[in-house]
Formats: sequence, C-alpha cells, structure tokens
Amino acid sequence: MSDAQVVTRFAPSPTGFLHIGGARTALFNWLYARGRGGKFLLRIEDTDRARSTPEATEAILRGLDWLGLDHDGEVVSQFERAPRHAEVAHQLLAKGAAYKCFSTQEEIEAFREAARAEGRSTLFQSPWRDADPATQPDAPHVVRLKTPQDGETVIEDQVQGRVTIRNDQLDDMVLLRSDGTPVYMLAVVVDDFDMGVTHVIRGDDHLNNAARQMGIYAAMGWPLPVYAHIPLIHGPDGKKLSKRHGALGADEYQKMGYPAAGMRNYLARLGWSHGDDEFFTDAQAQEWFGLDGIGKSPARFDLKKLENLCGQHIAISDDAALLQEIEAFLAAIGESALTATQRDGLLRAMYCLKDRAKTLPELLEKAHFVLTDTPIQPDEKASKNLDTVSRGILASLTPHLQDASWSRDELEAVLNRFAEDQGTKFGKLAGPLRAALAGRAVTPSVFDMMLVLGRDESLSRLARAAAEQEG
Repeated sequence: MSDAQVVTRFAPSPTGFLHIGGARTALFNWLYARGRGGKFLLRIEDTDRARSTPEATEAILRGLDWLGLDHDGEVVSQFERAPRHAEVAHQLLAKGAAYKCFSTQEEIEAFREAARAEGRSTLFQSPWRDADPATQPDAPHVVRLKTPQDGETVIEDQVQGRVTIRNDQLDDMVLLRSDGTPVYMLAVVVDDFDMGVTHVIRGDDHLNNAARQMGIYAAMGWPLPVYAHIPLIHGPDGKKLSKRHGALGADEYQKMGYPAAGMRNYLARLGWSHGDDEFFTDAQAQEWFGLDGIGKSPARFDLKKLENLCGQHIAISDDAALLQEIEAFLAAIGESALTATQRDGLLRAMYCLKDRAKTLPELLEKAHFVLTDTPIQPDEKASKNLDTVSRGILASLTPHLQDASWSRDELEAVLNRFAEDQGTKFGKLAGPLRAALAGRAVTPSVFDMMLVLGRDESLSRLARAAAEQEG
C-alpha cells in the first residue's frame, strides 16, 4: 500500500447544498491526496432518485469550485453504475457468499415481534440462508450477503482507533432489492473498489457502515481501503451542527463575503491540528496534513475564529487574485459587475484596503471612496463633519495642496502645517477630509485616499465639498 498512489474521494448525496460538514470532508480528502501526489476523485451518490436533483448536484459543484477543491477525472454518477453493482451481487451469489431470500415484509415483522416477546435479538435471521437452491420458489426475492455468524469484525480506523463489532450483531445485509436494484451500501463498496480508492476519509456517522461494507470486500477478496472516520462538527452550543440551528451551505459563506483561502484554512483547523499553528497557507496545509492530526472529539464551529483567519488571508492575498474573488462574490450576490474604472481604482487602492478587513463586504466598504460615483453623496455620519466651519477650512486648505508634490511625506507635511496654522491638530481635519473624499466617516487613511485618487480628483472633491451649501 505504501508504494501505491494515494486515491481519495468525496461522495456527497445531491439532496441539497454543500453543507459545511461536507465541505470539510472534501477538504480533508483533497489535502490528503494533494499532499502526497495522489488523486482526489468526486462521486455523486445519486441512487436515491426521489431526493436527488440536478440542481443540488450543481450547488455541490459550485461550492467545491468556490473552495478551490479541484478533482481529478470525470464526476462519477453512482446511479449510472447500477448495472455494475448488480453484477457484483450476482458474482457473490455464484460463489455462495450471498443468497436469495424470499421472506416477505410480514414474515420479517412477525419474526421480530416474536423475538421481542421472547427477549431475543431482533436481527432478522432468514430461513433461506442455507436453503437448497432446488427448493427455491419462482417468486420475488431480495439478495442478501452471508455475514459470518461468529467471531468479530475489526475496523482499524486511523482516527477512531481499533473498533470491534461482534458479527452476531450484524444482520445479513440486503444487496439487491426485490426489483433487482442495488442498495447504497453495495454501490459504495463497488465504486470505491473500481475507482481504486485507497483511503476512505468520511464522517464518523458512517463508522457502523464500515463493518457491514467490509463484509463485501472480504467476500469478493478485494483489499480494504484505509479507513479514517472523522468526528462531526458541532455548533457553538455543543450540539451537532444542523440546519436546525442555522448551519449554512458553503455557497452562503461565499455570499457573506468570506474569502475561500480563509475558509479552507478554518475548515482544515476544524478537527485537525498541527502543533499550535492556526494560520497557514494551502501549501503548508498540504505538506502538514495527516490523519494522525485529526482529533476524536467533535470540533465546534466558531464564527469569530473564521473571521480572524479570513482577515489574515485577505491581508496577504495577491491583489489581482483578490480582485477576481471580489468579482466572483459580487456575481454570487447578484450585484452588477465592476466597471473598468472601478477595477483599476480597486487595484490601485488594494494596498490600503487589505489590512483589517475580515470579509469582502468590509473591504468594499473601505473601498467606497474609489468605487462611488461623483459627485460624492456623504452619508448621515459624514454629513455631520461637513458643517459651515468645516467647509470653510476645506476651502482654505485647497490652495495649499495645489502645488504639493503629491507624495505621502509632502501631503503629511502640508496638512500638518495647515492644522498648526489653524491652531488645531490634524485629527480635527480628518473628519471633514474623509467626508469630502469618500462621503464616509470610516475610511482608509486620508493620505492613502489622496494618493490613490491622485491630485486632480482629490482637489476636485475637496473643492466641491467646500463649495456646496448645507441642506
């Protein structure tokens, strides 16, 4: 196994959006494969025809795409492989590892009721398990796997440790329904084997499934994959994260403006750790990620930690990449695309926007001065900084700036000198300047805005603010 190429898979059911727990499972599989030069495959488990929808498949693919979790090869549809799953069930029948069971639902229920009354195990024991094929009727039947009746099944799990289940607690699992269609448990095993999956990394709600699925591997003589069952994610209240208490899909986090790199970093840290490292890049995550770093207890989702990491990722982002992410965010929330002028302005301003913005909406709010239309319309808070006295100060200041060389040092010197001449501190000038240049009370530094806007635009905004009459 150590020399073989690592192959992992993410296998969601398309019954809704990409849940944040599913996104983390996909991320763990992606990191494990990418860090070892392996393959990360994607399979859509769409056997439940009543609940699977093309829209949900699209939503899952969009979520993975936003998170940057690229997969190798084509997307596999489990439903389309049903004939292959049935073929394996017939192979098991032929080798005596499975049998046809003709018991009706009524007979099974009667067996369970009698077992309950006598205080016995209600696990159904089919009378057809060892029946002579010659005595079998020509009637509807299911195909069941012959599970060993004594001994135990041992799962050597990379996260949960050694898990032992007594075989007398496992029933003879149905492989084919009476209409001949394969069940999900069979499909998963056949798909994993055919796709060459070496490592099954999934939620620990599948741990009991592993014991039953191992029976199929054993009966077919197939090598077992390495199992790693990861704990579920809990909400801040310690209960399982669910739609019930506001758990959202990955696409909702994109619409809230969290950058994908920050989301990847946060989800990687949710239940996995590498020493005390909190903030790390994709390259570091791929290099460090291993199954031995996954904890056994559920991780708690913490929005504050997510925001903190996202802020750090925005700060170190490449400007062009960040611009691309902003444009994808605006498209996701249905906002109109940026104009060429706005894109250009944003790129010029990026150096003074990236610090201290934890989300893309926060960054865009700081960028208002370069995105807004002129003439500037100050909001309510900014308007309070543009009273008659302030407008008079701006009118007096403008001539001092006209001959300035428009470097940061020169602008600082001019404004500080002017404040001194007015018998005040620069801080007192900042409010009116922010209001005039951005129409907002909270902005990047006045000097940064003036440098980004340039001499002509800055002077034009100051002159307009100074000239406008109140009210």
